[in-house]
Amino acid sequence: MSGRRLARGLTLSVLLVCLVVLSFSEVAWSASRLGKRDLEPLSADAIAEIVAHPDPLQSIDPSNPSSHLSKILIPRPPDTENNTIVREYIVSTLKNLNWHVEEDSFTDSTPYGVKRFTNVIATKDPAASRRVILSAHFDSKFFSSYPESQFVGATDSAAPCAFMLDVAEALNPLLEDRLAKLRDSDDDDDEEEMSDTTLQLVFFDGEEAFKDWTATDSIYGARHLAEKWASTYITPQTHTKRRFSPWSQDTEMSSIEHLILLDLLGAQHPVIHSTFMETAWLFDAMQSAENRLMSNGAFDFQGENNARSFFAPRTQQNFYGRVEDDHIPFLRRGVDVLHVIATPFPRVWHTLADDASALDIPTMRRWVLILRVFMCEYLALKPDGDRRRAHIQKAVDDL
Repeated sequence: MSGRRLARGLTLSVLLVCLVVLSFSEVAWSASRLGKRDLEPLSADAIAEIVAHPDPLQSIDPSNPSSHLSKILIPRPPDTENNTIVREYIVSTLKNLNWHVEEDSFTDSTPYGVKRFTNVIATKDPAASRRVILSAHFDSKFFSSYPESQFVGATDSAAPCAFMLDVAEALNPLLEDRLAKLRDSDDDDDEEEMSDTTLQLVFFDGEEAFKDWTATDSIYGARHLAEKWASTYITPQTHTKRRFSPWSQDTEMSSIEHLILLDLLGAQHPVIHSTFMETAWLFDAMQSAENRLMSNGAFDFQGENNARSFFAPRTQQNFYGRVEDDHIPFLRRGVDVLHVIATPFPRVWHTLADDASALDIPTMRRWVLILRVFMCEYLALKPDGDRRRAHIQKAVDDL
């Protein structure tokens, strides 16, 4: 994560001030304003299928040099050779899965001079009219001297990035089938419109502060991308399926249904709090996915204790204090956010101990399975065993 600041006592008046500065058109016509929806739970057979294929350990085992996690788990501050190595790995992995990948490069001033940053934006269907974003930052915190310069940020946020690549691989066959059906369909009813929502993965660069966490020394990539999307207007040629509002011009920001941000995950016994009233139903949906996976025995692995949920109980009157993170520039522009972050932070936060030894494989495996089921249900994807295995085998053969 960062030098993120925890604002436990954020008052209603401060929230109202934040809302006032949002433009009417962005808030009123944002895809985030769709409100709560009923997500159809996967069947037990579908859950079993999405749990089993592909094997989640392929993505998250730090002892396997070919795993996604191992490829990311190196020091990778912005504007360094290692940062480029990790970025190129993420890009090549997603391009091999036939995702549209954009590398959003820019420069910004930091306490150590001008640095180059590059966000990675991967979209399964760039022509879709709406998107749900699953995101994390891929940079590691900059330290100026040895040995701190060897900081690898295992929970912060190498593991979340590995989770995202796993989700891309696991859901890719289903998303490919969805794309094929959309291309061949002339149906224009509400169900078809809902299925037009695509999955977008955003790997932010420059989340970490170089020195002290301030408004200008932090979340470089998120601030840049939010500003860019808020000022990039969509034309019919950009999104051929888009339904335009006659009262406003649509920006890239307005097509975001939700931003789901992962951070500080991978250590044992995380506690995840519901942060925003607007996404409490999504928090509940993620917790529901965990409960059903637990009931189905999906977490029976290496003696893992199934009884302890990752998610803190919530009430409508009790929302946990906010943590400053990559979601802030999007939240201020009217995007609804589900912030999946361990609070309190892991004990190893911003220390050299945040390495592979800080990670717990059963915990990471549980996160991967929760995210697979949750994203399937959000996107109304239906796992089909034979079809998915054929897609997965083809992807493996193509590597």
